[in-house]
Amino acid sequence: MAADTDFLSGFMDDYFVECDEHLATIRRLLLEMDGRVGGGLRPSALEELFRSFHSIKGISGMVELRDAEMLAHHMESYLRALRQRETSLSQEGIDALIAGADTLERTIAARRDAQVGPDINQVIARLAAVVSGTGPTHPAAPAAAPAPANWRVTFAPSPELIARGVNVDSVRARLRAAATIVDATPTVLAQRVVFDFLLAGDVDAAAIDSWRADGMTVEPFAVPPADVSGDATFDGADPSSADPSSRLGASHVVRVDLARLDELMRMIGDLVISRARLEKALASVERRVPPVEWRAVQENSQTIERQLRDLREGVMRVRLVPVREIFRRMPFVVRDLARDSGKKVRLELRGQETEIDKFLIERMMDPVLHLVRNAVSHGIGTPEERAAAGKPPEGTLTLSAAGVGESVVLEIADDGRGIDAAAVIARARALGMEVADAPLGAGALLEILCAPGFSTRDQSDRVSGRGVGMDVVKKRVEELNGTIELQSVPGEGTRWVIELPLTLSITDALIAHVGDRMFAVPQASVREVVEIDPAAIRQIEQHEIVPFRGGMLPVLRLAHVFGLAPRPRRALHVFVVGAGQDAVGIAVDRISAQREIVVRSMADPLIKVPGVGGATDLGDGRVVLILDLVALSRAVRSRATRVADKEHAG
Repeated sequence: MAADTDFLSGFMDDYFVECDEHLATIRRLLLEMDGRVGGGLRPSALEELFRSFHSIKGISGMVELRDAEMLAHHMESYLRALRQRETSLSQEGIDALIAGADTLERTIAARRDAQVGPDINQVIARLAAVVSGTGPTHPAAPAAAPAPANWRVTFAPSPELIARGVNVDSVRARLRAAATIVDATPTVLAQRVVFDFLLAGDVDAAAIDSWRADGMTVEPFAVPPADVSGDATFDGADPSSADPSSRLGASHVVRVDLARLDELMRMIGDLVISRARLEKALASVERRVPPVEWRAVQENSQTIERQLRDLREGVMRVRLVPVREIFRRMPFVVRDLARDSGKKVRLELRGQETEIDKFLIERMMDPVLHLVRNAVSHGIGTPEERAAAGKPPEGTLTLSAAGVGESVVLEIADDGRGIDAAAVIARARALGMEVADAPLGAGALLEILCAPGFSTRDQSDRVSGRGVGMDVVKKRVEELNGTIELQSVPGEGTRWVIELPLTLSITDALIAHVGDRMFAVPQASVREVVEIDPAAIRQIEQHEIVPFRGGMLPVLRLAHVFGLAPRPRRALHVFVVGAGQDAVGIAVDRISAQREIVVRSMADPLIKVPGVGGATDLGDGRVVLILDLVALSRAVRSRATRVADKEHAG
């Protein structure tokens, strides 16, 4: 029983992964169909969509998830009617397919999470109504001659056929002799295996008759040509992509459980520590080895270091996935929210190929979704409101991603109303929050919006209020050693900027010293490093600032934070975190080196310390704390804001 359970568990993991891939394809193609009502539709897109639903139906039957199997079957029925030109594409059909895809995804997710799935009856009724509506209300498109020699052959093995020597091997050989097999897919229907073959080539009628006589179902696989009147649109795609033989091929992909990659990264981390210990040991014996022999030892040591870095970067690349894993869900979200609120929203996606660690993708899905909902709900106005403000009736929501060094920057921007600071202050005071009378900067405004329990609405609705507030968004970003920044101009729009490290396991760090203590500072969190003269530091109400790039930079001495005795030096090294008015400096005695470190997080709340993000071993047996500069900079900004508020009030 244990072996059966393990097998089923592993099989279900493959099922969920494969469904996710098919659903990603379905979302993309349904969005394309949504923009083609009344116009042309790429035949290859329709066929790919049909095959995705057909595949989900087959594998759902294998795992006995009947609701998913039934949903996919009904959506397949409508697509078959479109493919066979029995009906034309309608907005009602698109809406039914999108609703069906959403219900299908939730049904599969419910199985994965061991929860009760959604009711599928209403969606099935909509799909059935669309299919049965072929006739006067949905006139059939003019019949088009099928492209020559494209066929679908279905073979269902049976004891009688096998007794006659008709099996899948003999069928495959006969088909291959008559045409080119461009795809072969086994599926399980009604607890029996059925094989679908897709053929390209000229097949004579005699061969087709012989196939049918041996229990095979043969039907034309028509790929309609583009309408010469110009109604068909291919969106710049190569017309040859409509030919199945040009787009179907073997997939060179191996699915690996993320836990296995985590374990592999842990082992590489151990190698990094062992390499540091080896380097320390070699340094202690350098004087005892003749220079000629030592040169060879040093070259080998450096080679191992380069190879280990290449190995680490290679495993990191395996863990990286495109940001489109987050973005791909947003078009449907925006589409539904815009319809519900009576708004017109155009969604622009940029930098979808930017890569980031799979773990970060999973953790950032809900925060990005919340910011998108807020943009539609609070930012972009109705067409009437936008027209009154001199703007086009259609608002623009932009999601973009870009790699910046060892970090990834996500931006969610809209061209809507912007944030009304006065309304935010009034709402905060109504909720009992203490807010200064002085004008709020972007940092202070962000702190209010991200305060626990803060909301500009008394009740949640379908557009916003899904259980993830701005406080959760900010906390999630900071848990991932990232930063979040707000840029908003009333009447022009709002932009959220989230910066995240590429990975959390192994990173490059700067080694800083304060007194007799060492700390590691991840490079990804440092904007720049500057050297300052201690005499240039000014003090205002027990807070220190220093002139910096034409302005003033708040400075926090790490020695004061941890109660350490600094060593007097002619200059201090300062880590600059953030940019513009939100920049903060963290001062240390000196910076001695750059090292590759293994991040060991501190999950126990009893030992967590503000400003400390974890610990690492530099190879000499000593544990070195890893500084969380983001948390330290927040404390500095908070105190600087209070000082500024007092100065304005005075």
